[in-house]
Amino acid sequence: MKVVEVAAGLICSDGRYLIAKRKPGVHLAGLWEFPGGKRETGETLEDCLRRELFEELSIRVDVPIPFQIIRHDYSEKTVELHFFRCAIEAGQPAPVDCAELRWVLPSELDKYQFPPADRPIIEALQHQAIGR
Repeated sequence: MKVVEVAAGLICSDGRYLIAKRKPGVHLAGLWEFPGGKRETGETLEDCLRRELFEELSIRVDVPIPFQIIRHDYSEKTVELHFFRCAIEAGQPAPVDCAELRWVLPSELDKYQFPPADRPIIEALQHQAIGR
């Protein structure tokens, strides 16, 4: 089965994480996600994340710090999600290539519908927030 590598950013500001709603007509349309996208041939995951965040949200981020890798099987493909912590270095997030953006507290993430692969990340962020 085809494996798709994806880099996703855990962008936090004032204790809130930036989430994006997927556009209509795409895989998992209408669901919320941590912004990012597919890695292109010859691209590092960090470069992929920087490119995708600029293309989708019109922002530049600092050095992405690896957080967690999740592998999830869908009926048509396997997705390997590489989550990175990062902060906005330049620009204001705008929904250039997504339907909507929101800044949410870890405790509020359960109010949004995410793909199943994101569940372990949401739980990890909520656990960390409680531990503070």
